[in-house]
Amino acid sequence: MKSGTVRITITCLIVISVVLASCSSSTASTSTAPVLTTSTTPTTTKTTSPLTTASVFPTSTKLTTTSAIGNWWDSLGKPQYGGTMTIRLPSDIGNWEPDGPQALNIMAGWLEKLVQDDWTLNPTVFSYSIIFRPSDYVKGGLAESWEFTDPGTIVFHLRKGIHWQNIPPVNGRELTSDDIVFHFDRQYGLGGGYTVSNPLIVLGSKFKDLTSLTAPDKYTVVFKWKTPNPENIMEIVLANPNELCIEAPEAVKQWGNLMDWHHAIGTGPFMVTDYVSGSSATLVKNPNYWGYDERYPQNQLPYIDTLKVLIIPDDATALAGLRTGKIDVLDSCTMQQAQQMAKTNPEILQTTAVSRNGVTISLKNDIAPFNDIRVRKAMQIAIDLNSISSSYYSGTVVPYPSSMTTRYMKGWGIPYEQWPQDLKDQYAYNPTAAKQLLAAAGYPTGFKTDVVADNSGDMDLLQIVQSYLAAVGINMEIRPMDAVTWNTFVRVQRKYDQMSYRANGALGLIFEPMTQLTQFQTGNASNYFGISDPVFDTYYPKALASTNIDDIKKVVVDANLEVAQQHFFISLLQPTAFGLCQPWLKGFSYQVGAIGGSSGPFFLNFYAARYWIDGNIKKSMGYKNQ
Repeated sequence: MKSGTVRITITCLIVISVVLASCSSSTASTSTAPVLTTSTTPTTTKTTSPLTTASVFPTSTKLTTTSAIGNWWDSLGKPQYGGTMTIRLPSDIGNWEPDGPQALNIMAGWLEKLVQDDWTLNPTVFSYSIIFRPSDYVKGGLAESWEFTDPGTIVFHLRKGIHWQNIPPVNGRELTSDDIVFHFDRQYGLGGGYTVSNPLIVLGSKFKDLTSLTAPDKYTVVFKWKTPNPENIMEIVLANPNELCIEAPEAVKQWGNLMDWHHAIGTGPFMVTDYVSGSSATLVKNPNYWGYDERYPQNQLPYIDTLKVLIIPDDATALAGLRTGKIDVLDSCTMQQAQQMAKTNPEILQTTAVSRNGVTISLKNDIAPFNDIRVRKAMQIAIDLNSISSSYYSGTVVPYPSSMTTRYMKGWGIPYEQWPQDLKDQYAYNPTAAKQLLAAAGYPTGFKTDVVADNSGDMDLLQIVQSYLAAVGINMEIRPMDAVTWNTFVRVQRKYDQMSYRANGALGLIFEPMTQLTQFQTGNASNYFGISDPVFDTYYPKALASTNIDDIKKVVVDANLEVAQQHFFISLLQPTAFGLCQPWLKGFSYQVGAIGGSSGPFFLNFYAARYWIDGNIKKSMGYKNQ
């Protein structure tokens, strides 16, 4: 009871301080008309972050650029072999194979994909701090190379000499193109005895456009698509879900499925040797792994001997494990957690990445009062994003609203700085104009509403928004629910009839652009916001009909402007996520998917094989390198 009182008191103080800061710094419009052109435009305010190791712009650790006499990674030290790397998962492992349920998993430790990230790419060019991997920044994994022979046909050429792990029933035989065909047949019902797509997978609907998949020889796989659009095809093939990992046909044929961890067999750098449900999983290096370090081509991977995965639901316990050296690295940490770690353990290195999506409050666009754009605009300008950025987020978040595509997907959207001035004005804090807009819409004294809130999200921030809205007459009741209940109530049953809120919003999206163009289409399964915009509905068909990437990018820009202009959501900025890393673990710079993710680390094989432990540093800090 006492701790709950303390939390409420702190939250109230945060709300009061942010709102008072807004009131003291804002300039209200004196115009009597409900127009926004006289409101104050948000400007970037330089603030001193309490985290000296993190930057406002989500990036990797500072690295020197390539010089004429060496490589950019030369200053990072030469890799060492040996040791154990320990990571944390927030819940138990619920899936062990690509054909299984979309639950938390670590299958990327032993199963691999056709493509992977570019380990030699300077992070100042692209840091892999978002889910989306542009085709310019990926390299071959199981496939050594690929090309489009026409806009609807992509041909993959497999590496020679890749062998399955030396475990029965595969017994170390060489990977061939037939293995790739088997996987896609099994997942998407394309042949080989499989006629129905796996209903559990995420990408199944996207592969319905795949007309044929063939293996003309031992190392070649040909994908033919109904719609000739190279960008769309690459986005599907490069997508990160673990269902694109390639499993062994013999294992499936012997056991029917691979959901028993004892049947984990792949081509990857690690092999599962132990699993205790709800506690841990242990993986050891594959001594016959085919991969070599692209930065040091003479070095066979992986560097570490053992990969330990601890299942720790409680954040406080995980942070304690990091402080005491029992865990090597954590991602998805909050600003508050990073600030506290900087105070107690300044030796812990901190890097940043953009959060999965921007934070938003979703509105039911098809019912009153939210079907009136004046109401949606009023709610947006009632909130001071500048003060939230500087006061609540301590200057660690860019103070700009998001549209559909995150600002960090360069070239794929239109960042706030490039918005037309009249559009910027529609997001500038102006409570006077907000009241005028509400009056013009027929709500001179405001209205009552409610928000269904996933309580795993930032509830303190939601209370700040509640105070801002109350200041213009909108009384918002907060209805908290746990994540499972929220998902059923909002997304499955579609029962919410006012507003909804969760940790990951529907703006500032960081995944594939072509998918983003379907997100708010009329009737789309992901569109539970009641959005029906005939202009937005034209964008995906237009992009799909194009084979020119510049034309597709222009469509995405137009879609972003339409989303911003129509105010489908209340934008609440895009937070920064923090990665905390022991100084002895080398190579980690918060590459998304390396050690964490909502369904597991989908690039675990790639990055865990290339990270290494500096035993000298670890020993000097009083820890054993084991």
